[in-house]
Amino acid sequence: MRLSRIFALLYVFLTVAAFSQPGIIAGTEQGLFRITRTGAVKIQDISGVRKILRTPAGWYVMSAAGILFSADLASFEERNSGLPQKVIKTWENGVKGFHREIQELKDLEVHPDNPLILVTATKDSVYITRDGGHNWKNAGLSAATTGAKAVAIASLPDSTGAEQLVLFMSHPIYGISWKYADSSKPVWADMPAGLDKVPSIKWPDEVADITAIRKNGKTEIYVSQTFMPRIYRLDWTGKKFDKIWTGPGFIDTTESISVTDKGVLFVSPGMLREIPASAPATVLPAARISDWDLDFALAPSQVQCAWIPEERTGGRGDVSLTELWLLAPEKRYSTYAQTANLKKGNYIPVHQVTSEAGYNAHLKTLKDNGLNMLVIDMKDDFGIIRYDTRDPLVMKKGKTGRGIHLESFVKKAKENGIYLIARIVVFKDKSLASWNKSQYAVWDKLEEKPWQGYEMITRKVEVSEGGEPATEKVRKYYEEYWVDPYSEEVWEYNIAISRELIQRGFDEIQFDYIRFPTDGANLSNTSYRWQESGMDKESALMSFLSYARKEIDAPISIDIYGANGWYRTGSRTGQDVELLARYVDAICPMFYPSHFEQNFLAHNPAAERPYRIYYYGSYRNAIIARNHVIIRPWAQAFYLNVSYDRTWYNQDYVQRQIFGIRDSINQGYTYWNNSGRYGDLRPDIGIDQSYPWTLPEAAAGLAKPAFGGN
Repeated sequence: MRLSRIFALLYVFLTVAAFSQPGIIAGTEQGLFRITRTGAVKIQDISGVRKILRTPAGWYVMSAAGILFSADLASFEERNSGLPQKVIKTWENGVKGFHREIQELKDLEVHPDNPLILVTATKDSVYITRDGGHNWKNAGLSAATTGAKAVAIASLPDSTGAEQLVLFMSHPIYGISWKYADSSKPVWADMPAGLDKVPSIKWPDEVADITAIRKNGKTEIYVSQTFMPRIYRLDWTGKKFDKIWTGPGFIDTTESISVTDKGVLFVSPGMLREIPASAPATVLPAARISDWDLDFALAPSQVQCAWIPEERTGGRGDVSLTELWLLAPEKRYSTYAQTANLKKGNYIPVHQVTSEAGYNAHLKTLKDNGLNMLVIDMKDDFGIIRYDTRDPLVMKKGKTGRGIHLESFVKKAKENGIYLIARIVVFKDKSLASWNKSQYAVWDKLEEKPWQGYEMITRKVEVSEGGEPATEKVRKYYEEYWVDPYSEEVWEYNIAISRELIQRGFDEIQFDYIRFPTDGANLSNTSYRWQESGMDKESALMSFLSYARKEIDAPISIDIYGANGWYRTGSRTGQDVELLARYVDAICPMFYPSHFEQNFLAHNPAAERPYRIYYYGSYRNAIIARNHVIIRPWAQAFYLNVSYDRTWYNQDYVQRQIFGIRDSINQGYTYWNNSGRYGDLRPDIGIDQSYPWTLPEAAAGLAKPAFGGN
């Protein structure tokens, strides 16, 4: 018998043997697998599997392809009718194409008594099905701002005692809400009572998971929080949440709650844990559950979710787990994450390093402060090219200003052990916006000209002698000019710059202003002439970054608003971290304390606000990005004339930020000072250096970093 025939028979034997054993059904980015003690066998090529549920009728899989159903795990059918689609534009060798995908689904839950009723959600809306997923109906969103994290559905008594179908959803900013699904005029009602808040913030902190179960003939609802070690049980009559567990520490994640007769299982960074059913309320310890770690390790890539049969759960019944990437918080899944990790440095204005003396001075600042990286404009805020380009497309469409000679600049940086990052301002570009009769400009649909944001201000009007004082409203235009983020030719131009810079020695490309315009009394007048049917802001940025990822063979980082790193919603800007993290290696949130509301985290001691913002914010951003990327925050090394800075800005203010980053994620940082003045820096701190002030979050006994180790 030929050897290949023997191997084929052996494969069939092992496959049949594997399928005959009680197996864990596991989802990864690459497919659906059955895991037994003898190994892992692929069941189906399904990308981005996020959740697996089993009902009496069969299996539901939440994935990048939407909702899939299988009665036998042999054949699968899509059940996406009524769910929204997103259009992704492709651009390859000058040819435009499109593909459609179901908008990313945030959660999937089944009614505990009726397996034909399920609920799911996109960032924009909650969807309900009453026929096992054949048809989904839009149930709306509880807030005007897009964003949904978790959903659930159950039958609960109303004020008369009659059972009603109740929908639950959590919003990253506005907490948790509910409504009667069958009411003639269903309206979402907020239900914040009992849920913990971040000090100084009005609404409860984000709810990670909502689970409805049937227990002893009664429906119970459990919820957990994404960035706090908290689990609650709902008191439906009182419309409030009772805390049943509080973990140690200040930041932690409690995801994927499974309530069994033995207790409450949940996923947290580095481990599965369980609160015993007999434990008193708010008990601190939660036992580590390691029964399935070795099974998950048999999968060919990181397990993201799993369904574990009763035979393997030790008397807990069938268990469905999600967000299992949390079990390996030290891993990053992007192509160049390790290259981008632990880079610390300064932004340097290009005009300050065109002379040898200026360049030497900045290199000395880096060395004196133990820094190993610099960020420099290669296409600046006005779209000016700041190096000696040789690329034909860049020379054709770009405008070159005073800049650097690339080879000598790169050579000197490498001689000094400096990691070089090219900052490219993408969609704010005065030069490109005016090119060829403004064909790429964001358009003003009312005034039929390139759009430019403005605010209305009041000014005095000169009047004749003896006349009454008068004022008038006039426009004050922002010095910002925008190009269309939907334009594949705008993408091509920016990627041509990026490729050239990598080929000529830069280590990383950093895209700034990778967003839509957000400011102006006339913002509603914007028109995007390159927008294709079915595309939205998120799909525009996804399309650009997907193209960039294919074209740039080097680390890619993006700058985002601090708020988009704190909350998982990017509706104004398109900066949805969960989606964009697929394509890049580092995300750089601008957590500048001066740019948040001045009372944000300013509770006593108020001097510790910079530490708090970076400690909590960096952790949150890492969780939202699902550990795909390095989180490298921008640190504020400048004074802004706002109330908090007027009282507190000094070297301690700057240093507190760095301690906050170190204690939270410790993956690197970049100082920003637009003028290039870095006199407020102190040398970088080691992992063992003690916090010189007093703050509970910085206590010596807490794990540092709190997430993701290095």
